[in-house]
Amino acid sequence: MGDLEVAMNTSPAPKPASAKPVAPIGNLDSPKMPYNYAAREYGTVSMDHSRPPFQWVSEVAYKNVHRIVARGYDTTELVEQGYGVVDILFIDFQSRIPLVEEEQMLNYVMILALEDGLSMPAAISRLVARSKTFLTQACGAAVLSFGHAFGAYSAFGNMLEKYVKMVCKGATVQDAAKQLLAKHGNDEALGVSDLMLEDPAAKRMIARAKKLGVAGKHIELMEEVVSQAKRHSAKPVDIDMLGAIGATMMDLGFTPEATWAILAVTRAFAAGAHYIEEVEREGTTRLGETLTPKEFYDGPADRPVPPLAEGRKNAKPAQTFTPDEWKKAFEERQKMYGTGYRIVEEIEDPSKKTGVKSTGR
Repeated sequence: MGDLEVAMNTSPAPKPASAKPVAPIGNLDSPKMPYNYAAREYGTVSMDHSRPPFQWVSEVAYKNVHRIVARGYDTTELVEQGYGVVDILFIDFQSRIPLVEEEQMLNYVMILALEDGLSMPAAISRLVARSKTFLTQACGAAVLSFGHAFGAYSAFGNMLEKYVKMVCKGATVQDAAKQLLAKHGNDEALGVSDLMLEDPAAKRMIARAKKLGVAGKHIELMEEVVSQAKRHSAKPVDIDMLGAIGATMMDLGFTPEATWAILAVTRAFAAGAHYIEEVEREGTTRLGETLTPKEFYDGPADRPVPPLAEGRKNAKPAQTFTPDEWKKAFEERQKMYGTGYRIVEEIEDPSKKTGVKSTGR
């Protein structure tokens, strides 16, 4: 019998003789309690074998002293056979080794997604770097910048997936695209915008997917969405990187959530480079060192602080008592930035934005 088993079967240790009576704590000594709180056992309590112990169970991977195994494949054997990072992503997320053309396409996507200049993830990484943080903190902050607008692969993918299912059930691609635009035409995560009118990267990605033979129903529907959007939009629009990457990744078999994970972490590589450069070129910033001159301030003009009694006497209450008073107060508050009154909150199921779906088997 091992030491651990012996320890688990050890009887509860007696209460130390030197222990003094514990003063009542709150209502823990109430006679309504189902047990005497002060008489509880001290020390190790035997394991409750009437229910299974908590444990992690995973079908993604396991590790022992000899190997790390992902979806049944020894990772050392994978790399020794010549497989690369892109291959392990297919294995981890889809439990399969990809076709050569699929491996090439994901490699293409990740290279274009890795660096995006001084966009939000890079800028956030640099800001965090100035506080003398660890590189991993900056890269983590960069990943957190992927939201409902910037890099909204989950929101986009779950939207597109709904209408691809319509096509699979018999609807025409044209009708599915029409319905998608009718409901989501103004969404930030549409995948169609005026962002890529001069940059051919998104269109080239779609062309590469077709050339490699990996373009499927998601790209087909997305192209029809772009075609209809161009006809009905009041301004020039075209497919953007969100639409191109999102549709391509789904045709490669990745879910919207897997796409979000892969692309956000891919961008974190570049965020690490931006962190290092910021530290090397700009150094760090101490608390109180950064100044914000009045020229960069557009709030109320400088004003004297009234005596406390006078300030309290002339203070305006937050409460209003008539619809007209409420409207006037609300409109006044909307004129100020930083209050939250200018934000229009979408009242709908948050899971529709985040892409979180029901789980279970």
